Amino acid sequence: MLAVADGSESVVLQPSRPAALLAALLLNANSVVSVDFLQRVIWGEETPAQGKSALHSCVLRLRRLFGKYGIAGNMIEAVPGGYRLTADAATLDLVRFRELLGAAYATADPEAELRLLREALALWQSPLLANVPSDLLHRDELPKLREEWLRAIERVFDLELECGRHREALADIWSTARAYPLYERFTEQLMEALDRAGRRAEALAEYRRLKSYLAQALGVDPGSALQRLELAILRGESSSGQEAVPPRRTPAPPAPPAARTGADPAVGEPVDGGRVLDALVGAGLLEEGPRGLYRVHELLRVFTRAAAARGESPPAPPPHLHPHPTTEPQRPGAAGLHPTEA
Repeated sequence: MLAVADGSESVVLQPSRPAALLAALLLNANSVVSVDFLQRVIWGEETPAQGKSALHSCVLRLRRLFGKYGIAGNMIEAVPGGYRLTADAATLDLVRFRELLGAAYATADPEAELRLLREALALWQSPLLANVPSDLLHRDELPKLREEWLRAIERVFDLELECGRHREALADIWSTARAYPLYERFTEQLMEALDRAGRRAEALAEYRRLKSYLAQALGVDPGSALQRLELAILRGESSSGQEAVPPRRTPAPPAPPAARTGADPAVGEPVDGGRVLDALVGAGLLEEGPRGLYRVHELLRVFTRAAAARGESPPAPPPHLHPHPTTEPQRPGAAGLHPTEA
């Protein structure tokens, strides 16, 4: 929101041509803004015949508005080619915001950087430029302004995760990821926080949610960084390279040396069904559900895609395990096995 503050009092400006003029000058503070650009900001493509005179009248109205709130009118200077508004960190939040960002990005102390970034973000009042009636500013300038803001938020979340405060940051990351689904880094940070908090299933659900959204909205898949993170979580590896929360069940011990021949174990002698289930659950390929039912994890599809990309064929399932009901008698430990997609 565009507002004028005088001490403890703050007045939000009404949508008007002077407000659009002021916004254009503030976004380019301490720089010359051309007459042509200012005219297009205020009137769009329908600039009046006496455009320069009309712009001068608008500047006079803005100076009178400044005087009403105790602001010096000479902050706006007429210079060759256009106008310039002089401002510093004490008079313009945008200048202060950028100064704080510069100081934050320059420090090597994570806690100091986090404090400076939070101080900078506290200066913002959304929605941005809501009271500024200018299609040009909303189309061309607002996205650049929002990008600065989003980058600062992203860095805050990175620091929270680096400092081990993933649980404390979860609520903020969650709401931000929901508000900006196309900004994939927020979903990535949300998945990292959930995984580190021991909520792997929820982290994977966030990936599937975004994947479905992108497919419906744009017909694309999540980016490579998110795909790598999903695979790391499925493998039980955290994004930082540290061991993630261990699986609920311990994997079965490795086969004895006698079994390590060149033969395919899938077509060898039958093994106990209970051991097979324990191994699959421990490896994260199955999830145990109520009443002895199991769910096939999405990891199976991920491994299949990875094998296909390398030109390999995925291993065939053991003949005594079937993905669908059959007429063969059930083996011990395999009762109630109904794989469904997670």
